[in-house]
Amino acid sequence: MISRRAFVGGSAALTVGAAASASNAQPPPKAYRLGILSPGPAAGTTFAELLKQHLRDLGYTEGRNLIVEWRDADGKPDRFDTLAADLVRLNVDAILASVPGATFAAKRATVSIPIVMMNTPDPVHLRLVASLSRPGGNITGTTTLSADLCVKQLELLKTAVPSAQRIAVLWNPTNPWHPIAVKGIEQGAPSLSVRLDLLQVAGPGDFDGAFGRIAAQQDHALLVLADPMTFFHRVRLAELSSNRRIPSMFGLREHVQVGGLMSYWAHGPELYRRVAMYLDRIFKGAKPGDLPIEQASRFDLVINLRTARLLNVRIPESLLLRADEVIR
Repeated sequence: MISRRAFVGGSAALTVGAAASASNAQPPPKAYRLGILSPGPAAGTTFAELLKQHLRDLGYTEGRNLIVEWRDADGKPDRFDTLAADLVRLNVDAILASVPGATFAAKRATVSIPIVMMNTPDPVHLRLVASLSRPGGNITGTTTLSADLCVKQLELLKTAVPSAQRIAVLWNPTNPWHPIAVKGIEQGAPSLSVRLDLLQVAGPGDFDGAFGRIAAQQDHALLVLADPMTFFHRVRLAELSSNRRIPSMFGLREHVQVGGLMSYWAHGPELYRRVAMYLDRIFKGAKPGDLPIEQASRFDLVINLRTARLLNVRIPESLLLRADEVIR
């Protein structure tokens, strides 16, 4: 038979024990909400996979302490403003803008939510930030200098096709940094002894006309400036280049993976790692305006030898040795 004193004492012990357990329990981790503005869906992209891996390395896991709100423009940059406004309504903790158009849209949508940009060239010239060392405002991230980068792409294309004297350049007049890049290419072309055929393509409906002109002008090679629209339609561009038998240089390596000849762009894994570190610092309270913008220092040259053989282009051995990746 249990005495009343024992029962009361036992109940008190259980109460104290429960209170102690409650005091030792860890509160659930804060879930940070990250908005991502992208020209296309996350599925199958190196960017999405590596970014999430780098965030996991820093302690952020979806479903535990990270909520990712991915918004893609479906290859239509004019949708970025609507998508950015949607992320602002969700009151995300930060916005990752993966292309220049997304960065501009995010800036128009908010002056308070931190914005981390990537693949946005020369943000000072574009008046996105005050300076690289102290950007001010709510934008920081990584940058590539467009004019220098595109001149380097032209130089590598000329090295791959030494006989090329006339090179077509596909550029999008609606892309805010393309006019800067075109001006830089025009200044760099004479030193490479090439003439330029500048072709504007504002949408996929302009592709057939542009490639028709390339054939009519008998251009020897093609440089496609990096752009969300051309990236979204990269398979078609690779097919058009192959059908017209014209060697082509692109920005991102995904163009080469679907049949383009060459690409030259900032090293993706390092770029995504740096972006994840910016987000980590912002989640921990840093102000984006105080975080210096980093310029890409490593670039990857990717060459598709299968495409080269199809086009009957003999890539110089010296260029193959310089390549970071060769698809055989």
